[in-house]
Amino acid sequence: MLDNYSAPIAVMNLLPADGNVKAASPLSHIAAPENSDEHQNICLKEEKYLGHIVLRGNSENESIKKGIKNILGCDLPAQLQCSYCDNVSIRWISPDEWLIICASDKAYELETALRKKLSGHYSLCDVSGGQTLLVLSCNHAQEVLMKSTSYDVADCHFPVGKAVTTTLAKSQAIICRKDKNTWELVIRRSFSDYIWQWLQDACFEFRVIEC
Repeated sequence: MLDNYSAPIAVMNLLPADGNVKAASPLSHIAAPENSDEHQNICLKEEKYLGHIVLRGNSENESIKKGIKNILGCDLPAQLQCSYCDNVSIRWISPDEWLIICASDKAYELETALRKKLSGHYSLCDVSGGQTLLVLSCNHAQEVLMKSTSYDVADCHFPVGKAVTTTLAKSQAIICRKDKNTWELVIRRSFSDYIWQWLQDACFEFRVIEC
């Protein structure tokens, strides 16, 4: 009987209806550190105002795989992988869980479209307010991560396109290697100040540049 039960789902647009309300990212009050070394550069920045949607479901569910491909244009990533297409990315989190990241003004639209397309046992949850995305790039980004996580980020173990959920400093992050010198870190909002300060310290021997 439960398989045939369908309850109405309330999908909320988390963006303020009043266009005069100014949004503030978790790290909008933080400035990049300064360093006097002009020969070793590293880019550290927050990608502000993104939508974060958690999808849970069976990876063998054809409705989920086809729906994701149809709406987002990306294939559902396999284990420990991430997918990028246009302005949307998907990170594998666990065997039945993925994180979809998009522009904040598209999150409501995408969630609504997915709910119309997907079927079977699944869940979608907008967690945009609880997370943010940091980008660490340039030649020494890998060295900074080696100081910050116990997970092996060497090229042979962490190739481009891999994504893992692991410890970062004394917190947690979803680390994804977008390309050879670009790493994306999804972190919790409540730990964003701490992790930013940690990364500033880890970057101390390099010169942080605008990026």
